[in-house]
Amino acid sequence: MAREWEAPDESVWGKSKGLDPGLPPYPLIRHLLDAAAMALHLWDAYLSENQRVRIAEGMGLAADPGRARTVVGLCAGLHDIGKLSGFQFCSSHGSQYLSAELRGDRAKMSAERFGHDVAGLQSVKKVLVDLGLAADGELRVAERLAEVIGGHHGRFHRAEDDVAPAFFGGAAWARQRAAHAAAVCESLGVPGVPGVFKAPAAVLVTGVVILADWLVSQEGYLRERQRRLEPVLADHFERSRKDAPRLLAEAGLTRVQLQRKGFAEVYGIRGEPNPLQRSVMDELRRAVGEGRHGGVFLVTAAPGDGKSETALEAERVLSQAFGTQGYAFLLPTMATSDQMHGRVAHALLRQSGEDAGLTLVHSMAWLNSAYADEDLDAQGVLTCDGDEVGQGSRRAEADMRPQRWLRGSKRPLLAQFSVGTIDQALMAVLPVRHNALRLLALSGKTFIVDEAHAYDPYMQVLLGRLLNWLGAYGVPVVLLSATLPASVSDRLIKEYLKGAGHKSRGLSSRTFPAPYPGWLYVDGESGRATAISPARQGEQARARAMELGVAVEPVVHGSGGGGRARLGVIERFLKPVCEGEGGTALVVCNTVGDAQDTYLRLRERFDMRSHDEGGSVQLLHARFPGDVREARTREVTEGLGRGGPRPMRRIVVATQVVEQSLDLDADIVISDLAPLSLLLQRAGRCWRHENHWARHGYPGGRGRPAWAGGPRLVVLDPIAGGGKVPEQWGEVYSEHLLATTSSTLAGIEGGTISIPGGVQHLVEAVHGDNEDFDWNSPGGKAAKAWTAHKGKEVAERSMAGLLAVPRARSISALHDLHDLPGEEDEWEVSTRLGADSVRLLCAYVQEDGRVTLDLEGEHLLPEAAPDGKLPVSSVRQVMRRTLAVRSDWLKGADPESVAPPKSWTEHPMLAELRVLHQLVLGGTAQAVKIGDRTLRLDKDLGLVRE
Repeated sequence: MAREWEAPDESVWGKSKGLDPGLPPYPLIRHLLDAAAMALHLWDAYLSENQRVRIAEGMGLAADPGRARTVVGLCAGLHDIGKLSGFQFCSSHGSQYLSAELRGDRAKMSAERFGHDVAGLQSVKKVLVDLGLAADGELRVAERLAEVIGGHHGRFHRAEDDVAPAFFGGAAWARQRAAHAAAVCESLGVPGVPGVFKAPAAVLVTGVVILADWLVSQEGYLRERQRRLEPVLADHFERSRKDAPRLLAEAGLTRVQLQRKGFAEVYGIRGEPNPLQRSVMDELRRAVGEGRHGGVFLVTAAPGDGKSETALEAERVLSQAFGTQGYAFLLPTMATSDQMHGRVAHALLRQSGEDAGLTLVHSMAWLNSAYADEDLDAQGVLTCDGDEVGQGSRRAEADMRPQRWLRGSKRPLLAQFSVGTIDQALMAVLPVRHNALRLLALSGKTFIVDEAHAYDPYMQVLLGRLLNWLGAYGVPVVLLSATLPASVSDRLIKEYLKGAGHKSRGLSSRTFPAPYPGWLYVDGESGRATAISPARQGEQARARAMELGVAVEPVVHGSGGGGRARLGVIERFLKPVCEGEGGTALVVCNTVGDAQDTYLRLRERFDMRSHDEGGSVQLLHARFPGDVREARTREVTEGLGRGGPRPMRRIVVATQVVEQSLDLDADIVISDLAPLSLLLQRAGRCWRHENHWARHGYPGGRGRPAWAGGPRLVVLDPIAGGGKVPEQWGEVYSEHLLATTSSTLAGIEGGTISIPGGVQHLVEAVHGDNEDFDWNSPGGKAAKAWTAHKGKEVAERSMAGLLAVPRARSISALHDLHDLPGEEDEWEVSTRLGADSVRLLCAYVQEDGRVTLDLEGEHLLPEAAPDGKLPVSSVRQVMRRTLAVRSDWLKGADPESVAPPKSWTEHPMLAELRVLHQLVLGGTAQAVKIGDRTLRLDKDLGLVRE
């Protein structure tokens, strides 16, 4: 750098679209300095201590983190160096300001078009060499920097991807690339490249570069800077550094230190922590010891044992020990995520976390009522491949609304606190755009996975791959489950340890048995396993000891069946609820159709009033429009929740939506046969709060009805007595698991399950890695079911292994993270296997031809402007009326008959909808025939398919 370089030519533009057309575009050198300044601030104020350590270690600069910081700034400062190319001629407005010397090469530079990210990948290595920043021994590291720069649009490219030499222009352009790079280096204090640059660290640095670029590319900020450029670049850089904290704060990314309060105050719980929670507060810090590379904390306990609060208490210890900030709390479904978001919002507010960034992270999160109070437009970010503009309960959740910027596409995980579906995290290990940004977002905070048993083999492999990367980054991980087989927890822990550097050979002979109930902590650095103390485990087991009565009732589905008719059996067990003292019951069905039929029969028998009319029979499933489902979930949770008021009589008919994370307590649970782990989850909604109420009083002072002498699970078993799996269940559950569950339940002594003592044994009996099988009747029904079950499991694991990115320590070139053909985005690679789904809007065609969102005809379908734009409030109104259905349900429909309005075809969200046009006659919506079935949206039943 001793050589004098010419000054950057500020006619070279960096940003043009969306800015003031009456002014010259924003100079490239200014944008590069903005990004470098923001990257330095992100290092100081956004990255966790854990992330800074991992990046510095990956550069061989553990003893010199300040130099690692400067290298990160260099990567951000050079991210758009590829714009010094034929890119300059892609905008007529931008190119008209180019100096005459640079315009002279226009014809040959414009002959072919290439992405400026690929151009940057190809050109930056030579620039670093020319500047004397990369000597012969550092060329490999320079190539890694080039990969980072080439990946700043979210996709890593092959180093051998060719760009036509003419695209880079002649000598004047080469001098300007060096001049721009020299100006950045001078502002940063002439950084040199490190001696090494390992792939996992480079992935995090890429995430920082993307984030820095986005923050300084916001339209409002660029317009502000465009109108008042400092005459001297040094002054410009200084102002950029001063602006960085404001931009970070406005984006909702400033870190907040919570005021740690007492257990009861934080979680709004009366009384003291239970023994499981107390053990975490008293023993986990000792178990962590002097570990420096994260660890896995596995909590195993029965439903209702307060695992969520246990996880958040563990997060306090783990974040302090390993230098993470905040947490990501991931769950299986959108419904469970919505519920947890409210609980976390309240917990943060009680710790003075009003200014903390809390986001709800799933595909429909912006429709949640927590985001309803303000304009939902996200702050626009000016990019070159399309603007990344996204759209985005009560008082506590409203106070915790994320900043507008965080609701944009792909950004919510960046907040200090995130609650959402596991899918959003698993995208980090699939070859999709911006997976590096997701890894950055997740590696800075404690990673909590609830209901870890709820994922199929495909998702388990993806989760294991993600834990491998988090192990490489030393991120503390918390896994929660009531029914996790030891074989699954073993695989997940070992994946984490492999990421942390442990060899497969050394792990092959090890197992990590977890006490039940209790916890196991496995240190990432040493592999040492520490369990809850026997004393605390015994206390927890005694505190939650319960004998669950299990009645297995052979049933026949459909008409006939006599005394074994399924609906008749349900009525018999529910009769006490509707007589005398009343009570509460939960009926869990395996399909929506069964739930609808069951609800209608129980209404007819016990209470003709509908759910909306305040009847004692309620219905909850996933085929209601979003706004209705959210309201019904709230009603059900309030009616059967811990705080009350407790209804005199209440029968809730539901599907699997109540299995996980919904805090419900019923006097009796009746369930269709399901795999045993799920039956235990459903049973966890029976007498869930009994111990708490026994100590602190029942809601309203009214205890259990006399007929409810103890917790009871009634299993409606169509297999018992020689029956078969009902046809309408299809492939909801493996026939092998159902048959094994049926035979296991038949063998339960005394008709009771000891909670928690008997849980893990039963889980292992049905779901464990037991390869033994009785082949005495080869080719029999059971053998075929076992073969089909194992074949599907192997196929799912293989599919996930093929799609997932390599393990963290197996990466050589960063392109390995995108080693699939095409331009993959989230919708092209799925985190779940199964039937594809579409979002369906059930609209109403009134007798006068108007198409409306409501049966009454008061709300017309909104029409988009010619450019496809709609007010966000209108988009939200439409999307909240949609629901997810299997795409093959619409296979027999004329595509035009279910197409959205033509004015929606350019809208990024509404264009993908399918519309069911229901004709209204005499105030009643008529069913729509599709193929050999009909569909109709019933106000009381939800979407009915007949």
